[in-house]
Amino acid sequence: MNINRRQALALSAGAAVFAITGVSTKLAYAAAEDTEKAIMDLAGGKAPQSGKITLTSPEIAENGNTVPVSVKVDSKMMEGDMVKSITIFAEGNPNPDVVTFHFSAMSGAATASTRMRLAKTQNVVAVAKMADGSTYMDKKEVKVTIGGCGG
Repeated sequence: MNINRRQALALSAGAAVFAITGVSTKLAYAAAEDTEKAIMDLAGGKAPQSGKITLTSPEIAENGNTVPVSVKVDSKMMEGDMVKSITIFAEGNPNPDVVTFHFSAMSGAATASTRMRLAKTQNVVAVAKMADGSTYMDKKEVKVTIGGCGG
């Protein structure tokens, strides 16, 4: 690709402005308080209960780009015991809410699995919202190593 003199000057002027203004390219991570607020909003202002939901994730993830997680809620998936949704949060990611799975009686079971990207060692939280408005939560800490070297 050939760059002419005008393009080179524009590129260097842009780089100079970027350097002078001191614009930081640091990633902004969500705070644990942001995650707690999102969970409280999901739970309607009440603290979620423990039990019923099981979050499975590795204790140590050698590659933060593809961390497998799965969730399961003990539910009959019938009118009196129905799971509406499961939301997974990652406290240290730029956006704490990672994914929401929605269920119906036709789902048969309230289970889901996915892979997610974790920017650093952090808590992963799963919250199940039931049809009656109650919520259940499970939390696991996932240690993300750098390049699989334990760093």
